[in-house]
Parts: sequence; C-alpha cells; structure tokens
Amino acid sequence: MTIIAPSILSADFSRLGEEIAAAEAAGGDWIHVDVMDGHFVPNLTFGPPVIAAVRSTTTLPFDVHLMIERPELSLHDYIAAGADRITVHAETCTHLHRTVHSIKEKGLPAGVALNPGTPVSLLEPVIHDLDLVLIMTVNPGFGGQSFIPYSLVKLRQVKSMLTERGLEGVHVQVDGGINAETAPLVREAGANVLVAGNAVFAQQDRAAAIAALR
Repeated sequence: MTIIAPSILSADFSRLGEEIAAAEAAGGDWIHVDVMDGHFVPNLTFGPPVIAAVRSTTTLPFDVHLMIERPELSLHDYIAAGADRITVHAETCTHLHRTVHSIKEKGLPAGVALNPGTPVSLLEPVIHDLDLVLIMTVNPGFGGQSFIPYSLVKLRQVKSMLTERGLEGVHVQVDGGINAETAPLVREAGANVLVAGNAVFAQQDRAAAIAALR
C-alpha cells in the first residue's frame, strides 16, 4: 500500500493546525514534519514547541524528519512534543548506530535519510536496525524543488539491499519533487511512502491531489 505523507513545510503556517486537520480529512496517512536548523540545511522551520502546539489537531502519526546537526541531543524533546517516528540524516550523525538505537530504545520507529550526493552503501552498518530509509529526491532545505532523476537509481539500490536481506518490511520513503508525474516512477523503483508538499497543500482539491499521488 502506498502511504502518503503530506509535508507541512508547504502548508500555510498562519493556519497550521487547520492545514494539518485538512490534510487528514483529505486522506493523508502520515503528517511529515520537516525540521530544519539553518546549519545542516539553509532554512529554519519547526521546533518542539510548534510540534507540541499542533499535535492535538490530528490523529495521524507525526513523521518527524530531523534535518539538523547533532540530532541525538534533542531526540527527547521531539518525542515529548509528539513525534511518532523519527528520521535522522546519516550525514549529521557521528555515531549513526548509537543514534538509531537511541530512537528505538525510546519506543519509536527509526529512519535514516540520505542526501542526493550520499551513497546508499552508507546504510550497510545499520540497515538491519532500521524501520525506514528516506531517499532525498532533492537537495534538502527548501520546498518546491524539482525531482532529481538519479534518485530512481538509488531507490532501486535500497530496495535490492532490503530484499537481499529479507527486510521487505522496512519502509522506503521519498521526499522532494513528488507529484502525480513522479509518483509512479518512485513507486516502480521501490518507494512506498511518498512525502508531498506543494503537490498537496498548493492544490484546491487536496483529496483529489492525494488520490492522484496514490
């Protein structure tokens, strides 16, 4: 089954709670929360107080994507704010194995994200510990970017890696440039969780937009 995770990076921040509730009503499965620190990526977005403030607006799981340096230092804050699953970037974790296990020891599914320029081989030491692999299909930091075609090669590499190890239950997520045109391409390449920002929140009929992605 394809999971659609609307990204609130593209929502109207002045009506964030309403936007999240609307994404749920339109058929979204997860709410994707892109946390950016202005260091690892050139933008600032949400912190734990904002996540805590909107947590009650939906029953959907908060899929928190930490695009921040030293994520291990603030895992507790994001969990306390209402994160239901956490993904960290391999590029920001000096001790990736330890960070993944810290998330899992706190009772949450753990994911690892890879930037477009990061090879899939970096997953090898932790692949058996993961619940999700996120392949960035744009360079992170801003919404509304164009899909990078080489991402399809990386998706197939990840899917092959998981299949060879009997890890078919691990989610394969994509984030960046996902729309009705690119969605079939990433699904064919192995993704089952599609993060979509403008493809959902910039549309008047969000239910139709989510149905088109699915």
